[in-house]
Amino acid sequence: MTTPSVLGPVGERVPDVERIAVLRANALGDFIFVLPALEALRAAYPGAELVLLGAPWHAVLWRDRPGPVDRVLVVPPAPGIRDAGPDEPPAELADFLAAARAERFDLAVQLHGGGANSNPLVAGLGARFTAGLRAEGAPPLDRWIRYVYYQHEVIRYLEVVALVGASATTITPALAVTDADRAEARQVLGVPERPRVALHPGATDTRRRWPADRFGEVARALVGDGYEVLVTGTPAERETVDAVVVAAGVPVRPQVGTLSLGGLAACYAGCALVVSNDTGPLHLAAAVGAPTVGVYWIGNLINGATPLRARHRPIASWTTHCPVCGVDCTPGIYPHRPGDGDCPHRDSFVADVPAVEVVEAARELLAD
Repeated sequence: MTTPSVLGPVGERVPDVERIAVLRANALGDFIFVLPALEALRAAYPGAELVLLGAPWHAVLWRDRPGPVDRVLVVPPAPGIRDAGPDEPPAELADFLAAARAERFDLAVQLHGGGANSNPLVAGLGARFTAGLRAEGAPPLDRWIRYVYYQHEVIRYLEVVALVGASATTITPALAVTDADRAEARQVLGVPERPRVALHPGATDTRRRWPADRFGEVARALVGDGYEVLVTGTPAERETVDAVVVAAGVPVRPQVGTLSLGGLAACYAGCALVVSNDTGPLHLAAAVGAPTVGVYWIGNLINGATPLRARHRPIASWTTHCPVCGVDCTPGIYPHRPGDGDCPHRDSFVADVPAVEVVEAARELLAD
């Protein structure tokens, strides 16, 4: 039986649920997208323990942090689940599953993609009931919804938890910032003497990177407007951050690996604006309440950009053909269209976004 809700039908709740496992073991931005689904599960099963099956960084993030996650079980590296960290000791998936079965989960929810690799893992937990996504060819769970690539990620996962009676309570991801986070950010960055803006020019996928010289133009404009400008990045993004600093030609503050994830959350929460490529820190900034300007490839805008506009401005590149070889890069999703849908090039797909559009959006939000 189903009942109506704002986002469509909601299935019956699973009876007598004391412990819920949720698989979501990938990157930062991917995790931010499931926060509303976790909140919906918490509201539907308020007495149950909610255990996230995640990566080591999830365990660090959720240590003493208020929110829907009660505990994290770290899933070992496995194909289609997650890659190993640089200093991570080897572990066997079979051993993890044996220990997880001893937890006696009542409900296991797969929020980890199409299910080719993740559905067998979730089924192997031995939970009384399973639910999740299913792409063509993936094994089914007890209740499942078809994985369709072009769908906003937040709504995708809300539809999944609705299968087990968890109605949406919000569509806006939110992450709590702790006093420890704020203390770390204050220790590293000091107390601001003027409003701060953060730029994040990195992204794991180089096709999502807006050119460093454009970020430099934005930095130059905002420093001229009287803002203190931070340029954040991971250690792997140091070269990109350095290029932005050089391109800016004005005093900015690079912050490469100086903050933990919690400290970075507090840093962004204290900023008047965050300007970023479509990558985890952009979604983190929005989740802790910072206004954002994001530079998106159009396909990723469909799947990941916030629908809210009072505090957020996603700016899209409409490029669909590789800027190097010209191949149409959509047929992987739409196989009846011309072209082979893929190419080896990883040049930026967002380089056509002019700096003036980002500067105008930034100034509009800052004026508000």
